Amino acid sequence: MTVARELILDVVSTKGGHLSAEEVFDAVRKQYPRVGLVTVYRTLDLLSEMNVLARHEFGDGRARYELIRGCESDDHHHHLVCTSCNCVWDYRDFIDDEVRLLKKTEAGLSKKFRFKITDHVIEFYGLCEKCQK
Repeated sequence: MTVARELILDVVSTKGGHLSAEEVFDAVRKQYPRVGLVTVYRTLDLLSEMNVLARHEFGDGRARYELIRGCESDDHHHHLVCTSCNCVWDYRDFIDDEVRLLKKTEAGLSKKFRFKITDHVIEFYGLCEKCQK
């Protein structure tokens, strides 16, 4: 684990949110000016391949990264993406009906395709309250 890799992982885990490579680069460069943008891209790709980070494409032309907390964590969430301002919100406060629907959907898909589902990612696209005005 190199200094650059440690700092990149630290930035993504402490800043939270959905950071682009450029945002990670800017934050890491403040602590480690010798880091290169290519190093940040390669490290983010490596950490994604290792399932340490989740890589998302929200339609704004840039990959975004966030830390994967693990299935034991209460951090499972979905995303709401505004197609106008490109803001992304995490949606965590699931109600019972939503949880039942997801479990039923997973069970149905598992049976239909003989597929063992271990996780899922759901993204909703639309306009935030501010952009609707």
